[in-house]
Amino acid sequence: MNPIQLFDSASSTYTYVLFDERTRDALIIDPVDDQIERDLAALRQYGLNLLWTVETHAHADHITSAGLLAEHTGARTAAPDGCGITTAAVQLRDGDELEFGGQKIRALLTPGHTAGSMSYLWSSGSGLHVFTGDTLLINGCGRADFQSGSAQALYHSLTQVLFALPDDTVVWPGHDYNGRTQSTIGVEKKTNVRVAGKSLEEFVAIMDALHLPRPRRMDEAVPANLMSGLRHDAGGGALFQPRPAAGYAGDVSVQLAWQWVQAGEAVLVDVRTDAEREWVGFVPGALALAWKQWPGMAMNPAFDEGIRSAAAAGRKLVLLCRSGVRSVAAARRAAELGVEAYNILEGFEGDPDEHAQRGHKGGWRYHKLPWRQG
Repeated sequence: MNPIQLFDSASSTYTYVLFDERTRDALIIDPVDDQIERDLAALRQYGLNLLWTVETHAHADHITSAGLLAEHTGARTAAPDGCGITTAAVQLRDGDELEFGGQKIRALLTPGHTAGSMSYLWSSGSGLHVFTGDTLLINGCGRADFQSGSAQALYHSLTQVLFALPDDTVVWPGHDYNGRTQSTIGVEKKTNVRVAGKSLEEFVAIMDALHLPRPRRMDEAVPANLMSGLRHDAGGGALFQPRPAAGYAGDVSVQLAWQWVQAGEAVLVDVRTDAEREWVGFVPGALALAWKQWPGMAMNPAFDEGIRSAAAAGRKLVLLCRSGVRSVAAARRAAELGVEAYNILEGFEGDPDEHAQRGHKGGWRYHKLPWRQG
């Protein structure tokens, strides 16, 4: 059995409906908001009970209908853990499985197009299928120049994860711009113009030379997709607008800060101490530049120089501390140095709860944005 493949011509996006023939339980991958009536009609036509809406990543070229489908059908939303889609009911990690009837898909972490991108493996009666989102396209691959993309990570995802699947695995891409509907792992390993037979260095050079235009709907799509498709004009805009502040550029939510960083518009500066980052956790890729340091929480004499260096490329700075207090002082100092600097509200750990514990009332970790420990 093959999936139901649906196409949105405006964004050249493929949406896939998978279902169990016996129970009629179903799952949908990468739905598009403009096509919600089409998708609901398809569910009715086939007599399906939608259990899951699933994203391959936080899209920049269209807005998902995941939230709306959940409201209409009672389905649960699922998204890759590393994408910052904090409204999704289930945060998927590598190897996780979602069941629908007697069927299931398995999540494969395939970063590179975005830091959290995933593909999904499905074994049906007709064989093995993989839904690759923007990681692997037919005779191509997704770009890697924004949203924490990495050509090196993408090469690994293609050659070590997807190309490790059996050659007869059917590839169902997230997009195609030339009318093609499917391929196989074997074909892509042999003929994909971007990666077949290429070394890592050759692949990175190809990706660096693409110089693709910025997605037309990116500023609208990314923030909406981080909220499962909740649009700005439907009440979701407050999280994605800076708040005025005295002495610096403004206060921003962790979600907006992460959006800016993913888009390459801002540098994330962690102004906590080295000890805090080591023991509590850190954000991969953030610039570590303490406002004060142990012993004695003395002012960091290298702070001004570090701020100027971080802003040298002309990008704004978003400053992160424990709970959004030190970062206010740091943002004010950055502003005095002529830098466009924003304070990240709630900080890394958020405010203490009634038990004096942090991490349960807001903050970077609470909202499941990328972080590591140790």
